[in-house]
Amino acid sequence: MPSTAPDDARRILDLVASGRARSRSQLADQLGVAASTVGLRVQALLDSGMLTEAGEGTSRGGRRPRILRVADDGGIVLTADLGGGHARIGRHGLSGAIQLVETIPIDLTEGPEATLAAIADAMELLVTGSPVRAIGIGLPGPVHVETGSVDQPSRMPGWSGFRVGEHLSARFGGTQVAVDNDANLAALGEHGAQFGMTGHSITVKAGTAIGSGIVVDGVVHRGASGAAGDITHTRIDGSGDIPCSCGNTGCLETVASGASLVRQMRERGVEGITGVDQVLALARDADPVATTLVRTAGTHLGQALSGVVNFFNPHAVFLTGSMSASEPFLAAVRSRVYEACHPLATQRLRIEAAGTGPDAIILGAARLALGGLEVPGP
Repeated sequence: MPSTAPDDARRILDLVASGRARSRSQLADQLGVAASTVGLRVQALLDSGMLTEAGEGTSRGGRRPRILRVADDGGIVLTADLGGGHARIGRHGLSGAIQLVETIPIDLTEGPEATLAAIADAMELLVTGSPVRAIGIGLPGPVHVETGSVDQPSRMPGWSGFRVGEHLSARFGGTQVAVDNDANLAALGEHGAQFGMTGHSITVKAGTAIGSGIVVDGVVHRGASGAAGDITHTRIDGSGDIPCSCGNTGCLETVASGASLVRQMRERGVEGITGVDQVLALARDADPVATTLVRTAGTHLGQALSGVVNFFNPHAVFLTGSMSASEPFLAAVRSRVYEACHPLATQRLRIEAAGTGPDAIILGAARLALGGLEVPGP
Protein backbone atom coordinates (compact mmCIF):
# COMPACT_ATOMS: atom_id res chain seq x y z
CA MET A 1 0.00 0.00 0.00
CA PRO A 2 1.16 3.57 -0.55
CA SER A 3 2.26 5.64 2.43
CA THR A 4 1.39 9.11 3.56
CA ALA A 5 4.28 11.46 2.72
CA PRO A 6 6.34 11.67 5.98
CA ASP A 7 6.79 15.42 5.88
CA ASP A 8 3.06 15.89 5.26
CA ALA A 9 2.29 13.74 8.29
CA ARG A 10 4.54 15.87 10.49
CA ARG A 11 3.10 19.13 9.14
CA ILE A 12 -0.48 17.96 9.66
CA LEU A 13 0.32 16.92 13.24
CA ASP A 14 2.11 20.26 13.78
CA LEU A 15 -0.81 22.30 12.48
CA VAL A 16 -3.46 20.40 14.40
CA ALA A 17 -1.49 20.34 17.67
CA SER A 18 -0.75 24.07 17.52
CA GLY A 19 -4.37 24.95 16.72
CA ARG A 20 -3.45 26.64 13.44
CA ALA A 21 -5.70 24.16 11.64
CA ARG A 22 -8.64 22.32 13.19
CA SER A 23 -10.37 20.88 10.13
CA ARG A 24 -9.55 19.33 6.79
CA SER A 25 -10.39 22.54 4.92
CA GLN A 26 -8.09 24.58 7.14
CA LEU A 27 -5.33 22.03 6.59
CA ALA A 28 -5.80 22.28 2.83
CA ASP A 29 -5.45 26.08 3.05
CA GLN A 30 -2.34 25.88 5.22
CA LEU A 31 -0.63 23.16 3.18
CA GLY A 32 -1.63 24.55 -0.19
CA VAL A 33 -2.84 21.18 -1.49
CA ALA A 34 -6.18 19.88 -2.74
CA ALA A 35 -8.87 19.06 -0.19
CA SER A 36 -9.09 15.52 -1.57
CA THR A 37 -5.36 14.98 -0.94
CA VAL A 38 -5.64 16.30 2.61
CA GLY A 39 -8.63 14.03 3.16
CA LEU A 40 -6.59 10.94 2.26
CA ARG A 41 -3.67 11.96 4.47
CA VAL A 42 -5.89 12.81 7.42
CA GLN A 43 -7.70 9.51 7.06
CA ALA A 44 -4.38 7.65 7.20
CA LEU A 45 -3.52 9.46 10.44
CA LEU A 46 -6.97 8.70 11.85
CA ASP A 47 -6.62 5.04 10.94
CA SER A 48 -3.20 4.89 12.61
CA GLY A 49 -4.61 6.34 15.83
CA MET A 50 -2.47 9.49 15.74
CA LEU A 51 -5.37 11.84 15.05
CA THR A 52 -8.90 11.70 16.35
CA GLU A 53 -12.10 13.59 15.63
CA ALA A 54 -13.61 15.70 18.40
CA GLY A 55 -17.07 16.80 17.36
CA GLU A 56 -18.18 19.30 14.74
CA GLY A 57 -17.25 22.93 14.16
CA THR A 58 -19.30 25.88 13.00
CA SER A 59 -20.60 25.75 9.46
CA ARG A 60 -19.78 28.58 7.07
CA GLY A 61 -22.26 27.27 4.57
CA GLY A 62 -22.50 23.61 3.73
CA ARG A 63 -21.55 20.69 5.94
CA ARG A 64 -20.23 21.35 9.44
CA PRO A 65 -16.49 20.58 9.58
CA ARG A 66 -15.29 17.72 11.78
CA ILE A 67 -12.79 19.00 14.34
CA LEU A 68 -9.42 17.25 14.46
CA ARG A 69 -7.01 16.87 17.36
CA VAL A 70 -3.91 14.86 18.15
CA ALA A 71 -4.89 11.69 20.00
CA ASP A 72 -3.80 11.69 23.64
CA ASP A 73 -2.80 8.04 23.38
CA GLY A 74 -1.73 8.17 19.73
CA GLY A 75 1.92 7.62 20.48
CA ILE A 76 5.12 9.23 21.71
CA VAL A 77 8.51 10.22 20.31
CA LEU A 78 11.73 9.55 22.25
CA THR A 79 14.86 11.68 21.85
CA ALA A 80 18.41 11.87 23.17
CA ASP A 81 21.04 14.61 23.14
CA LEU A 82 24.44 13.01 23.77
CA GLY A 83 27.19 15.13 25.29
CA GLY A 84 30.69 14.23 26.43
CA GLY A 85 29.68 13.40 30.01
CA HIS A 86 25.89 13.38 30.07
CA ALA A 87 22.83 12.87 27.90
CA ARG A 88 19.40 14.50 27.99
CA ILE A 89 16.59 12.02 27.27
CA GLY A 90 13.22 13.38 26.17
CA ARG A 91 9.68 12.11 25.73
CA HIS A 92 7.46 14.05 23.32
CA GLY A 93 3.92 14.02 22.05
CA LEU A 94 3.21 13.65 18.35
CA SER A 95 3.38 17.42 17.91
CA GLY A 96 7.01 17.30 19.10
CA ALA A 97 6.17 19.12 22.35
CA ILE A 98 8.24 17.98 25.33
CA GLN A 99 6.44 15.92 27.96
CA LEU A 100 9.37 14.90 30.15
CA VAL A 101 13.18 15.25 30.20
CA GLU A 102 15.71 13.26 32.19
CA THR A 103 19.51 13.67 32.37
CA ILE A 104 21.82 10.69 32.78
CA PRO A 105 25.64 10.38 33.02
CA ILE A 106 27.41 8.82 30.03
CA ASP A 107 30.98 8.49 28.80
CA LEU A 108 31.33 8.57 25.01
CA THR A 109 34.84 7.11 25.27
CA GLU A 110 33.30 3.82 26.42
CA GLY A 111 32.21 3.30 22.82
CA PRO A 112 28.86 3.15 21.06
CA GLU A 113 27.43 -0.12 22.34
CA ALA A 114 27.87 0.63 26.05
CA THR A 115 26.73 4.24 25.62
CA LEU A 116 23.66 3.38 23.57
CA ALA A 117 22.70 0.63 26.01
CA ALA A 118 22.55 3.28 28.75
CA ILE A 119 20.55 5.59 26.46
CA ALA A 120 18.08 2.85 25.57
CA ASP A 121 17.65 1.82 29.22
CA ALA A 122 16.83 5.43 30.14
CA MET A 123 14.42 5.75 27.22
CA GLU A 124 12.53 2.63 28.21
CA LEU A 125 11.86 4.14 31.63
CA LEU A 126 10.04 7.01 29.88
CA VAL A 127 7.80 4.80 27.77
CA THR A 128 4.13 4.99 28.69
CA GLY A 129 1.31 2.79 27.44
CA SER A 130 1.33 4.71 24.14
CA PRO A 131 3.34 3.26 21.23
CA VAL A 132 6.78 4.67 20.43
CA ARG A 133 6.29 6.10 16.94
CA ALA A 134 9.80 7.44 16.29
CA ILE A 135 13.17 8.13 17.93
CA GLY A 136 15.56 11.05 17.35
CA ILE A 137 19.23 11.16 18.37
CA GLY A 138 21.68 14.09 18.43
CA LEU A 139 25.41 13.30 18.38
CA PRO A 140 28.35 15.67 19.08
CA GLY A 141 30.14 14.84 15.84
CA PRO A 142 29.69 14.62 12.05
CA VAL A 143 26.85 12.28 11.06
CA HIS A 144 26.08 10.47 7.81
CA VAL A 145 22.33 11.04 7.94
CA GLU A 146 21.38 8.39 5.37
CA THR A 147 23.08 5.59 7.32
CA GLY A 148 22.61 7.03 10.81
CA SER A 149 26.33 6.61 11.49
CA VAL A 150 29.09 8.79 12.89
CA ASP A 151 31.46 10.12 10.23
CA GLN A 152 35.08 10.77 11.28
CA PRO A 153 34.40 12.09 14.81
CA SER A 154 37.26 13.80 16.63
CA ARG A 155 36.05 13.23 20.21
CA MET A 156 34.23 9.91 19.92
CA PRO A 157 36.79 7.08 19.81
CA GLY A 158 35.36 3.84 18.47
CA TRP A 159 32.25 5.45 17.01
CA SER A 160 33.37 6.02 13.42
CA GLY A 161 31.10 4.17 11.00
CA PHE A 162 28.91 2.74 13.78
CA ARG A 163 25.26 2.67 12.65
CA VAL A 164 23.58 4.29 15.61
CA GLY A 165 20.15 4.35 13.98
CA GLU A 166 20.11 0.66 13.11
CA HIS A 167 21.41 -0.31 16.55
CA LEU A 168 18.69 1.57 18.44
CA SER A 169 16.00 0.55 15.97
CA ALA A 170 16.73 -3.11 16.69
CA ARG A 171 16.46 -2.45 20.44
CA PHE A 172 13.02 -0.84 19.95
CA GLY A 173 11.50 -3.44 17.65
CA GLY A 174 12.23 -1.75 14.33
CA THR A 175 11.04 1.75 15.30
CA GLN A 176 12.21 4.46 12.90
CA VAL A 177 15.34 6.22 14.29
CA ALA A 178 16.60 9.57 12.94
CA VAL A 179 20.21 10.58 13.72
CA ASP A 180 21.94 13.89 13.11
CA ASN A 181 24.65 16.20 14.37
CA ASP A 182 23.63 18.09 17.50
CA ALA A 183 24.22 21.51 15.91
CA ASN A 184 21.85 20.70 13.03
CA LEU A 185 19.23 19.54 15.50
CA ALA A 186 19.65 22.65 17.65
CA ALA A 187 19.09 24.71 14.49
CA LEU A 188 15.99 22.69 13.60
CA GLY A 189 14.57 22.89 17.11
CA GLU A 190 15.04 26.62 17.51
CA HIS A 191 13.86 27.41 13.98
CA GLY A 192 10.72 25.33 14.47
CA ALA A 193 9.91 27.16 17.69
CA GLN A 194 10.50 30.58 16.10
CA PHE A 195 9.34 30.22 12.49
CA GLY A 196 7.67 26.83 12.02
CA MET A 197 7.98 25.72 8.38
CA THR A 198 8.90 29.14 6.97
CA GLY A 199 11.90 31.48 7.12
CA HIS A 200 15.67 31.08 7.01
CA SER A 201 17.96 30.93 10.02
CA ILE A 202 21.42 30.04 11.29
CA THR A 203 21.86 28.59 14.76
CA VAL A 204 25.30 28.47 16.37
CA LYS A 205 25.94 26.14 19.31
CA ALA A 206 28.71 27.87 21.26
CA GLY A 207 29.89 25.91 24.25
CA THR A 208 33.00 23.86 24.89
CA ALA A 209 33.11 23.44 21.10
CA ILE A 210 31.41 25.35 18.28
CA GLY A 211 28.89 23.97 15.81
CA SER A 212 26.28 25.49 13.56
CA GLY A 213 23.35 24.60 11.35
CA ILE A 214 21.36 26.23 8.57
CA VAL A 215 17.59 25.87 8.18
CA VAL A 216 15.71 26.89 5.03
CA ASP A 217 11.90 26.93 5.20
CA GLY A 218 11.89 24.55 8.14
CA VAL A 219 14.34 22.04 6.62
CA VAL A 220 18.01 21.57 7.55
CA HIS A 221 20.30 22.44 4.65
CA ARG A 222 23.16 19.93 4.73
CA GLY A 223 24.97 20.54 1.44
CA ALA A 224 26.61 18.03 -0.88
CA SER A 225 28.54 16.14 1.82
CA GLY A 226 26.68 17.15 4.97
CA ALA A 227 29.11 19.94 5.89
CA ALA A 228 26.91 22.96 5.08
CA GLY A 229 26.85 25.61 7.78
CA ASP A 230 29.90 24.33 9.64
CA ILE A 231 31.83 27.49 10.47
CA THR A 232 33.93 25.71 13.10
CA HIS A 233 36.99 25.51 10.88
CA THR A 234 36.80 28.96 9.31
CA ARG A 235 40.24 30.59 9.40
CA ILE A 236 40.22 33.70 11.61
CA ASP A 237 42.49 36.67 10.91
CA GLY A 238 44.97 37.28 13.70
CA SER A 239 44.28 33.94 15.35
CA GLY A 240 47.89 32.83 15.17
CA ASP A 241 48.97 29.32 14.36
CA ILE A 242 47.19 27.34 17.08
CA PRO A 243 46.69 23.79 15.75
CA CYS A 244 43.12 22.56 15.33
CA SER A 245 41.72 19.02 15.47
CA CYS A 246 41.06 19.23 11.72
CA GLY A 247 44.79 19.48 11.00
CA ASN A 248 44.84 23.17 10.07
CA THR A 249 45.79 26.12 12.26
CA GLY A 250 43.96 29.28 13.31
CA CYS A 251 40.43 27.86 13.02
CA LEU A 252 37.50 29.57 14.75
CA GLU A 253 37.28 26.80 17.34
CA THR A 254 40.85 27.47 18.49
CA VAL A 255 40.06 31.08 19.48
CA ALA A 256 36.31 31.31 20.12
CA SER A 257 35.19 28.03 21.73
CA GLY A 258 34.77 27.45 25.44
CA ALA A 259 37.74 25.10 25.42
CA SER A 260 39.89 27.83 23.90
CA LEU A 261 38.82 30.29 26.63
CA VAL A 262 39.87 27.79 29.32
CA ARG A 263 43.24 27.37 27.58
CA GLN A 264 43.77 31.10 27.24
CA MET A 265 42.95 31.74 30.91
CA ARG A 266 45.54 29.17 31.92
CA GLU A 267 48.09 30.70 29.56
CA ARG A 268 47.56 34.00 31.39
CA GLY A 269 48.35 32.40 34.72
CA VAL A 270 44.81 32.03 36.07
CA GLU A 271 44.78 28.82 38.10
CA GLY A 272 41.93 26.43 38.88
CA ILE A 273 40.05 26.92 35.60
CA THR A 274 38.67 23.59 34.37
CA GLY A 275 35.58 24.56 32.36
CA VAL A 276 34.03 27.35 30.34
CA ASP A 277 31.34 27.95 32.97
CA GLN A 278 34.04 29.21 35.33
CA VAL A 279 35.32 31.65 32.71
CA LEU A 280 31.79 32.93 32.07
CA ALA A 281 31.18 33.33 35.81
CA LEU A 282 34.33 35.44 36.10
CA ALA A 283 33.17 37.57 33.17
CA ARG A 284 29.81 38.11 34.89
CA ASP A 285 31.75 39.34 37.92
CA ALA A 286 33.61 41.81 35.67
CA ASP A 287 36.96 40.05 35.85
CA PRO A 288 38.98 42.02 33.26
CA VAL A 289 40.87 39.05 31.79
CA ALA A 290 37.81 36.84 31.44
CA THR A 291 35.66 39.67 30.09
CA THR A 292 38.23 40.58 27.45
CA LEU A 293 38.58 36.97 26.33
CA VAL A 294 34.80 36.45 26.14
CA ARG A 295 34.34 39.65 24.11
CA THR A 296 37.18 38.71 21.79
CA ALA A 297 35.65 35.26 21.26
CA GLY A 298 32.37 36.93 20.31
CA THR A 299 34.16 39.20 17.86
CA HIS A 300 35.85 36.20 16.23
CA LEU A 301 32.52 34.40 15.90
CA GLY A 302 30.96 37.54 14.44
CA GLN A 303 33.76 37.69 11.88
CA ALA A 304 33.10 34.11 10.80
CA LEU A 305 29.34 34.73 10.67
CA SER A 306 29.54 37.96 8.67
CA GLY A 307 30.47 36.21 5.45
CA VAL A 308 27.70 33.68 5.97
CA VAL A 309 25.12 36.39 6.66
CA ASN A 310 26.12 38.36 3.57
CA PHE A 311 25.89 35.25 1.42
CA PHE A 312 22.83 33.56 2.92
CA ASN A 313 20.81 36.60 4.09
CA PRO A 314 18.89 34.81 6.90
CA HIS A 315 16.01 36.18 8.93
CA ALA A 316 17.81 35.34 12.17
CA VAL A 317 21.01 34.14 13.80
CA PHE A 318 20.34 32.24 17.03
CA LEU A 319 23.00 31.41 19.60
CA THR A 320 22.69 28.45 21.92
CA GLY A 321 25.10 26.64 24.23
CA SER A 322 26.64 27.89 27.47
CA MET A 323 28.32 30.94 25.93
CA SER A 324 25.04 32.28 24.53
CA ALA A 325 24.04 33.30 28.07
CA SER A 326 26.94 35.77 28.23
CA GLU A 327 25.85 39.30 27.32
CA PRO A 328 29.42 40.47 26.50
CA PHE A 329 29.76 37.53 24.09
CA LEU A 330 26.39 38.16 22.44
CA ALA A 331 27.02 41.90 22.18
CA ALA A 332 30.38 41.31 20.51
CA VAL A 333 28.84 38.93 17.96
CA ARG A 334 26.15 41.48 17.09
CA SER A 335 28.62 44.35 16.84
CA ARG A 336 30.95 42.51 14.48
CA VAL A 337 28.18 41.18 12.21
CA TYR A 338 26.46 44.56 11.89
CA GLU A 339 29.79 46.26 11.25
CA ALA A 340 31.02 43.80 8.62
CA CYS A 341 27.82 43.00 6.68
CA HIS A 342 26.02 44.90 3.95
CA PRO A 343 23.12 46.96 5.38
CA LEU A 344 20.60 45.07 3.23
CA ALA A 345 21.67 41.81 4.88
CA THR A 346 21.19 43.15 8.40
CA GLN A 347 18.29 45.60 8.20
CA ARG A 348 15.81 42.93 9.40
CA LEU A 349 18.29 40.49 10.91
CA ARG A 350 17.72 39.18 14.43
CA ILE A 351 20.79 38.10 16.41
CA GLU A 352 19.75 36.69 19.78
CA ALA A 353 20.09 33.86 22.26
CA ALA A 354 17.96 30.85 21.39
CA GLY A 355 14.63 30.84 23.18
CA THR A 356 14.58 27.04 23.48
CA GLY A 357 17.78 27.00 25.55
CA PRO A 358 19.07 23.52 26.40
CA ASP A 359 15.93 21.94 24.88
CA ALA A 360 16.83 23.00 21.32
CA ILE A 361 18.56 19.73 20.42
CA ILE A 362 15.88 17.35 21.68
CA LEU A 363 13.18 19.52 20.10
CA GLY A 364 15.05 19.32 16.81
CA ALA A 365 15.52 15.57 17.24
CA ALA A 366 11.76 15.17 17.71
CA ARG A 367 11.02 17.24 14.59
CA LEU A 368 13.53 15.22 12.56
CA ALA A 369 12.11 11.94 13.83
CA LEU A 370 8.53 13.03 13.05
CA GLY A 371 9.66 14.06 9.57
CA GLY A 372 10.52 10.40 8.91
CA LEU A 373 7.30 9.06 10.38
CA GLU A 374 5.80 6.36 8.21
CA VAL A 375 2.01 6.31 8.23
CA PRO A 376 0.21 3.53 6.30
CA GLY A 377 -1.82 4.96 3.45
CA PRO A 378 -5.43 4.22 2.56
